[in-house]
Amino acid sequence: MIRVMIADDHAIVRRGLKQILGETDDISVAGEAESGIEAIMIARQQVFDVILLDISLPDRNGIEVLKQIKKDQSNLTVLILSMYNESEFAIRAIRAGAAGYLNKQSAPMQLVTAIRQVAAGRKYITPTLAQELANAITLDTEQPLHTSLSDREYQTLCLIAIGKSLAEISTSLCLSPKTISVYRARHMEKLKLTNNSELVRYAIKHNLVD
Repeated sequence: MIRVMIADDHAIVRRGLKQILGETDDISVAGEAESGIEAIMIARQQVFDVILLDISLPDRNGIEVLKQIKKDQSNLTVLILSMYNESEFAIRAIRAGAAGYLNKQSAPMQLVTAIRQVAAGRKYITPTLAQELANAITLDTEQPLHTSLSDREYQTLCLIAIGKSLAEISTSLCLSPKTISVYRARHMEKLKLTNNSELVRYAIKHNLVD
């Protein structure tokens, strides 16, 4: 039996995932967490085969949670779930130690397949992610400017690009408006932009938003 912990701040999402996995004979949901801190603490206290980790948690960025979990237990398998496309977050997640990256819009059987695959010690790589990884390791390919952003800076960039205000982003990420403003200033500096309109165009051009 594959013991799974679901770490997602939305109760309805956790319930849906439990329902999907409850229809299998070899996977059981043995724990739930609704924040990054809770996920880290539960992972330290109980034994799991796979953690389904939402990349966007209210208290901590999922990549930061992933890194802490892998630091605590390097052999613990983590499968990232996300509403974001695979163009950049997936590569960051894999580099941070994730066994795979799955979009929340994926079919239920794809989720089950992914869990079984990573629980068996293999990576779960979609064709889209495989192409992104191939592009990332091509030595003669110039990396776009946004690859220099930190995980939190990149997450903030994506939220600004889809039209979220600084106040909304501040609430969503549990950070002060001042901190979000600092991240925005870093975006402008690192991406060589001057305003939000240019930032949105940059994000669309590089497929950072749907």
